[in-house]
Amino acid sequence: MPEQFLDAVSAVATEVGAMAHASWRGVFKHWEKGDTSPVCEIDLAADALLRERLMALDPDAGWLSEETADDAHRLNCARVWVVDPIDGTRDYVRGREGWAVSIALVEGGRPLIGVLDAPARGEHWRAQAGRGATLNGVPIRSSERTEIVGSRVPADALPRRDGDLTMVHKPNSIALRIAMIANDQADLLAAIRWGHEWDIAAAALIAQEAGATVTDALGRPLRYNSTKGEAFGVLATAPAIHAVAVERLAERAAKAVVR
Repeated sequence: MPEQFLDAVSAVATEVGAMAHASWRGVFKHWEKGDTSPVCEIDLAADALLRERLMALDPDAGWLSEETADDAHRLNCARVWVVDPIDGTRDYVRGREGWAVSIALVEGGRPLIGVLDAPARGEHWRAQAGRGATLNGVPIRSSERTEIVGSRVPADALPRRDGDLTMVHKPNSIALRIAMIANDQADLLAAIRWGHEWDIAAAALIAQEAGATVTDALGRPLRYNSTKGEAFGVLATAPAIHAVAVERLAERAAKAVVR
C-alpha cells in the first residue's frame, strides 16, 4: 500500500481529532449506553465524519465502529475500517487528555494501517504493516525490558499479587495505553476481559511495528473483523517479558474467558 494512502488516513484522523478537540471542555450532550459506557454527541459527529472521509478513500471496505450499528456485510469484505471515533470518551467528557481518534484498516484479519490522533496531548501516532511506527513523525521503539519485576504498567491500582510491578499514569483510552508500550513509556499492558476490536486494532499495529509483542489475554494472535467484532483482552509487552506475562496471567485469564 503506498505511503500516500497512509498520509490520507492520517489527514482524516487529524481532521476528526481537530473537530473533537474544538468541542472538548465545552458544552455538549452526553449520556450512558445500555452497558453504562459513556457516549456524547461529539462521538456521533466524529463517527459520521470518519465514515464519510474513510469510505471515500476505500469505498469497497466494510465498516466496524463503536458508534455505528454493526452490519454483517463487513464479513464479506476483503478489507474493513475498524474505528473508534473517540476512544476514551470518559476522559473526553471529564475534560481530561486521555482520549484519541483511532483508525485501522484491516485485511485478512490483520491491520494494514493504524493511526491514533490525540490532539489534547499533541500526539499523532501512525504505522503501516512492515514499515515501522512513528509518533509525530519520529520513529519509535518499544521497551527492551528483560525482567517483569519492576515493569511499568499504566494503572490506577494494582492487585496485591502484582505489587512487584510499577504503576505509571493511565489514560482512559486503552489505545493510548497500548501506544505507551510502543513508545517505551510502559513495559506491560494487560486487559483480561472481552472487549471490542475497535479499541485495539490501530494501537496494536503501532505497538507491534515499534517492536512490542501484542496478543490477546491468553497469548494468542489477534485477528480482526470477527463475527462479533470482539477479542478476549489484549496483552502488549516488551518482547522479552511476554511469555512470563502470559504465564503470570494464565489463571486469571482462564477464569475470565468463560462467559
